[in-house]
Amino acid sequence: MKILIIEDEYALLKTMEDFLLSEKYMVEKATDYHSAMEKTMIYNYDCILLDISLPGGSGLKILDKMKKEGKAGNIIIISAKNSLEDKILGLDLGADDYLAKPFHLLELNARIKAVLRRKQSDGKLLLSLGNLSIDFAQRQVFAGDKILKLNRKEFDILAFLATNKNRLVTKETLAEHVWGDNIDLADNFDFVYWQVKNLRKKLKNSVSQAAIENVYGIGYKLTI
Repeated sequence: MKILIIEDEYALLKTMEDFLLSEKYMVEKATDYHSAMEKTMIYNYDCILLDISLPGGSGLKILDKMKKEGKAGNIIIISAKNSLEDKILGLDLGADDYLAKPFHLLELNARIKAVLRRKQSDGKLLLSLGNLSIDFAQRQVFAGDKILKLNRKEFDILAFLATNKNRLVTKETLAEHVWGDNIDLADNFDFVYWQVKNLRKKLKNSVSQAAIENVYGIGYKLTI
């Protein structure tokens, strides 16, 4: 799952990044208003941790722009400002939660998981697709009563395709979501092909009722 941290205080940014990486999240960073605005307009994230006070502009303006562009969602404001007015304005602009500094990293993780659950499967921790079950909290997949052993990238691919069941997902979109924003610099997407090929083989060998269809030259679709 991909998280964008928008924070200009280096020590806090580094602390959050190290913690979230240890929790197996993919992390992108922005340290000022302009880079944050660019990332939020170009890329998609599972969760955004947004500071209000940024060099060059306000995080609330980023929220407002995202709302107008239809990109608001799964945003947690993290700010030293803790006034009721700031909270109400941030939530009105599309933020899902508000966490005042200083905060405990375990609480931050709990808030992130809460907004991710709401997005991934309508608030459920477990998503069932035929005889295939995906446990987002434990990052485990079961085909029937047998666990399906996947590496980190295979799980992220399957989770993303599953939450977009029956929808065509392009190779570019899948690569950006699983490997990060800088993937647009890649010469080709052969690495996506090989990961998906291995995943499809594991699904087939497990007699999963869910399968990944290859839409030639475009991308992939998970179907039952």
